[in-house]
Amino acid sequence: MKPPRHRFPVVLSAGLVLALLTGCGSGNAGSRSDKSPSAQRSSAADGPRAPRASRAPAAGQGSKDPDDLNGDGHPDLLMTVSTRPATGASDQSGADQRIAVVFGSAHGLDPTTRVVHERGDFGLPAHDPVSGGSAESISADDVVTADLDGDGFPDYVDTVPGERATDGLTTGQRLEPYVTWGSANGPAGGHAIRIRLPAAAKLGMSGPVRGDFDGDGHLDLAGQDAGEQNTVWILYGPFDRSSGAAARTGTLPARGGLIADDVDPRHPRRTGLLVRTTDDGEQEDGVWYADVRSGHGVKVRKGNAHAFGDFDGDGKRDLAVGDDGGRNNEPGYETEAADVDGSLAVYPGDGGDPVTYRLPDPEGLRVASHGFYRAADPDGDGRDALLLTASAGGVSLAEGSDAQTVVRRQGPAEVAGKKMSAARRGAHVVEVADFDGDGKDELVWGWGLHASTDGGRDDLTHWWIAEGISTRDEVAFLSSGFAR
Repeated sequence: MKPPRHRFPVVLSAGLVLALLTGCGSGNAGSRSDKSPSAQRSSAADGPRAPRASRAPAAGQGSKDPDDLNGDGHPDLLMTVSTRPATGASDQSGADQRIAVVFGSAHGLDPTTRVVHERGDFGLPAHDPVSGGSAESISADDVVTADLDGDGFPDYVDTVPGERATDGLTTGQRLEPYVTWGSANGPAGGHAIRIRLPAAAKLGMSGPVRGDFDGDGHLDLAGQDAGEQNTVWILYGPFDRSSGAAARTGTLPARGGLIADDVDPRHPRRTGLLVRTTDDGEQEDGVWYADVRSGHGVKVRKGNAHAFGDFDGDGKRDLAVGDDGGRNNEPGYETEAADVDGSLAVYPGDGGDPVTYRLPDPEGLRVASHGFYRAADPDGDGRDALLLTASAGGVSLAEGSDAQTVVRRQGPAEVAGKKMSAARRGAHVVEVADFDGDGKDELVWGWGLHASTDGGRDDLTHWWIAEGISTRDEVAFLSSGFAR
């Protein structure tokens, strides 16, 4: 049954907004007493603390999860950490970034079981000085993990500017994806090889995303042509370890940013792909390819916030698209049409008509400038909730009932002797995954002084992990000292 229009109760508060647009149980569900001794329990009111010194994770035998980096059967969390401590200063240019991995286990994420990688560990070509940072700087937001060669261990894909090239219309640095093969102990051998692209991709490929786009069990990559071609390149796995060549290639006649559905090893399926029009501050539309192989997409409404999930519980993947609050500041373009402003639509996976909902307090979301969506199954019932996130407040909506739960996390009230305003203290949901394997999703919240509010993992220093929409943290920790 499709959810009715406009039936969701609303509660708002100062801080981060988290909205559940489907029923998903109690807001305090999931507190357990079987946590690892190394995990830190704390309430949301407690400040995260620095974890004890790290220890190496156990090597696994491999898995089908592209986020299970050591192959032990539990997904892991990538984050960007900096060698420069956070201060109240606005200028953080030149910060030296590393990638940290916090490993999952039967007890969930454990910040004392972690490793930190610098750029050299991935064997990438010489750092491009134009992009800033040191020669060893690398960001978790730029790395895609996927088991491209099918050995059971995720590999690491990063895009590197190469030599100047031209496609006849545009001249610039060719964007070349490189892969570092993974192993039970992380990047293998510290050597990356260039992924072979079709000859027609003269300026390379930008913004690669992962997925099993043909449903054959091998992970693939999709990326936008970096030149003027109206082409999305699909590189189908498995990839050859020696040459970096895909098993075959394909295309979609589309142009824009790519958003791929999640890869869930518990429920193998073809991965859907959304190609969204590049925006200039205003809300833009896109094309949803539920089956990339067919080459036929469905045009979706305007809205710069998106999430894939099974929101109606029928076993098919749906797509939510809505207003993220962003607006173009050019004269006459500060508002959106009535059917876009302050609303979202869910496109059902069975091909039915989209269902439209009003967003909770769209003006509150607009304060955040760029809200975003994520899908989660906090109670393990197989039906996803849609999480609406912004920096202005928190809300939980439950379909067909009066149950309302406010959920939020906040950063410190003061940094380097400077007081933080309420607007700057709001944390956001960084990741959603079942890290402990109990069938229920955990939410990972992050806050950083210079972090963006678009769901990225850069510049975050304060972390909270909670099962579902619980106000009680399973783990809360600081990552500011990880790279020292």
